[in-house]
Amino acid sequence: MTLTLGRTARTAPEPASSPTGRAPARFGPVAVRVLAYGALAALAVAVIYPLCWMALAGLKTNGEIFADPWGLPTDPHWSTYADAWQQGVLGYLLNSVLVTSASVLAVVLISAWAAYGLTRLDIPCSQPALLLVLGAMMLSPTVALVPLSQLLQALGIYDTYWALIVLYTAFKVPFTTFLIRAYLLGQPVEVEEAAYIDGASRWQTFWRVVVPMARPILASAAVLQALFAWNEYAFALVFITDDRLKTLPVGLADMAGRLNSNWPILFAGLTIAALPMIVIFLIGQRHFVRGLAAGIGK
Repeated sequence: MTLTLGRTARTAPEPASSPTGRAPARFGPVAVRVLAYGALAALAVAVIYPLCWMALAGLKTNGEIFADPWGLPTDPHWSTYADAWQQGVLGYLLNSVLVTSASVLAVVLISAWAAYGLTRLDIPCSQPALLLVLGAMMLSPTVALVPLSQLLQALGIYDTYWALIVLYTAFKVPFTTFLIRAYLLGQPVEVEEAAYIDGASRWQTFWRVVVPMARPILASAAVLQALFAWNEYAFALVFITDDRLKTLPVGLADMAGRLNSNWPILFAGLTIAALPMIVIFLIGQRHFVRGLAAGIGK
């Protein structure tokens, strides 16, 4: 026993241990984890519940929607979805699929080529070109409606599919190029140099090396462009006047006016319009999250 200033030295008590010999878990990390899971669950309910409510509302009648808006349909009317399909949703859906697919293909290809040139090729004025791309991201589409209308009429593509495809591509190429460029900056160039040594050309290296390596960011770019083109309303309203060429957002708005507040058919049409994007996101979710995190994080 040691003495310090005439008093017996006391040692710090040993922490209590569990029967298994391990220290008890701290309360703090568990509480943070519970709060995080609770917040995520609340967010999931906030996102999923309106979609489920909209799908169920399409199975009700007008009276059921107003009498018991939060309840389940007593006698589901599946024919409502068939009625919405026949009221023009099929045509609007096909138009949206055509415009969205073409714009996604154009945006991804053009942006990938531009990003590859800005990161891998020694081209003159590369920095001014990059600044020009960044400056194009600041242009608001609604400000350019009047000059764009005159330009499309001069080109002879006003009130055609090409009007929307060209505009959707032009306004999203700058952001997508910047996103893919950020991803390519973090990818190793040794694989591409090995392809050059083996005799591959620039074109072959791009398609056989760069594109497979950049698959996550290309999937992210495709999903983002698909969401934009599928839900875009202003351009589709201003530059398309033919009822046969209208996309889903404008077509559903016109259908709501024609049906005179027949809400079940309208909700059925909205559900049909939302399903393709939900399926696409679920299919490409893994690549989308990975590519977006890698692209924006640099």
